[in-house]
Amino acid sequence: MSFAISGPVGAVLDSALDGIAQRQRVIADNIANVDTPGYRAVNVDFETSLRAAISSGEYTADLQPALLATDTPVGANGNNVDLRKETMAAVQTQFQYQIMTRATTDRFDLMKTVAQ
Repeated sequence: MSFAISGPVGAVLDSALDGIAQRQRVIADNIANVDTPGYRAVNVDFETSLRAAISSGEYTADLQPALLATDTPVGANGNNVDLRKETMAAVQTQFQYQIMTRATTDRFDLMKTVAQ
């Protein structure tokens, strides 16, 4: 997404939004392949690398989310997409997106107030 909000807080918000957007795409792919024989669902983990970067104080803009295989059991056709699990993940990701966009808007509003 890259809104280019300046400073470390802006960089964290930008990376979080990028991670959430990638998670939304992966969940959509998982759901789209619910009936595809042999398809293996994946998860996106951006929080671990983002948390580590924040803790170390050495934040870089090139944090890469990890794509991890899910631990959902594989069915008879080799597919392990659990539609209920993916639907819940989609809802949770939408809430995360709303929170992060609100934080980004608040950051822009603060910058606008300071500039005035």
